[in-house]
Amino acid sequence: MNLQNVLLGATAAVALTTGAAQAEVLFWSTQAKPIEETQAMRDQVLSGFDAGADYQANDSGPFLTRLNAELQAGDGTIGVLGDLHGGFAAMDAANLADLSGLDLGGVTVNPTFLELGKLGTDQQHYLPWMQASYIMAANKKALEFLPEGADIDALTYHQLIAWSAAVEEATGDKKFGFPAGPDGLKHRFFQGYLYPSYTDGVVRTFKSDAAVGAWEAFRALWSHTNPGSTNFSFMQEQLLSEDVWIAFDHTSRLAGAFNERPDDFVAFPAPAGPTGRGFMPVVAGLAIPVTAPDMAEAEALVAYMMKPETQIATLRATNFFPVVDVALPDDLPPSVRAAGDAIAKMSGAADANPGLLPAGLGDKGGDFNRVYVDSFERIILGGQDIRAVLDDQAKVLDAIMQETGAVCWAPDAPSEGACPVE
Repeated sequence: MNLQNVLLGATAAVALTTGAAQAEVLFWSTQAKPIEETQAMRDQVLSGFDAGADYQANDSGPFLTRLNAELQAGDGTIGVLGDLHGGFAAMDAANLADLSGLDLGGVTVNPTFLELGKLGTDQQHYLPWMQASYIMAANKKALEFLPEGADIDALTYHQLIAWSAAVEEATGDKKFGFPAGPDGLKHRFFQGYLYPSYTDGVVRTFKSDAAVGAWEAFRALWSHTNPGSTNFSFMQEQLLSEDVWIAFDHTSRLAGAFNERPDDFVAFPAPAGPTGRGFMPVVAGLAIPVTAPDMAEAEALVAYMMKPETQIATLRATNFFPVVDVALPDDLPPSVRAAGDAIAKMSGAADANPGLLPAGLGDKGGDFNRVYVDSFERIILGGQDIRAVLDDQAKVLDAIMQETGAVCWAPDAPSEGACPVE
């Protein structure tokens, strides 16, 4: 008996042993896997879906095994798929139904993420479901030093540098904080924020003249950065101690400051550069496999998940933020309300330019991140020549891309085969 028959047999066995559940829409997902989140999805989010939904969270291996078996058989039990953008991008889009015509009842969905869901085609192969991200935060004491005419919700990097300089001049201390410590998420800043904002890429443009400009801008910002930043990993601690007045970090690593002293801090979008407002969303989506047993019910579940009230329930269950236009309720924790507002403004900005999480790198993901960290350490901490460092590190980056064969991801232009370092 070959592997395909074994897998198909296993699928059939599951279907037979879960007869009652199969009357519901099987929601097959890689998200909300912790037991408490899975239960919250069932009890708080999906309990309002009249047709009933059987939410099953899986690691990516079992998720793909069953999905691929059903696709190969041309007949399936899975109604709706929930996965990250990178997971869908690795699939054959032809296996995902076109959701372009799905009636969402007038709900306004983030247009940036809608475009990602087309997977480079003219069809809507997945709808965005929920998002998380990194944002900026500031002590309200810093607001009086904003450059004249600057809008905190639409800052440029030039304005951020000028703001940090003005705070330093007024206080005598470098008050910009950056998570450059051993456990800090500095690599995500370079990959998802700085590079997309200055180069409209992250791999193809790694050693471009625009990349030199990006590092020059960051070097200017670093001159006003708290020198202790090389030891900072969670910026909430430095905001609370007021060693830092302006900071960048993941929403979860800023939450403590907003929850402990919500009236003292403000959250706002990342700055924009010459090629847009680069930001790194962790985007999860909803898709329907072409083998879904009841396409109408599957579509109804997807539409239900996109309702504003369902998006809020999903936020409570998973701490992932809505992707539709919705007002956040007042009874959410201060950190959730502050971060959610900043994320909505950032991802919905006219100049939004998402730099997605790296995909297709396998066990070379750490090596990929190291290229950006090493560049930071050599250029910013070591004071080495920017052009020389980028030319050198580009060789390392290119070797990683060639070895893994990973194709380009946004904002880099699509590639046939390994994403090139140009």
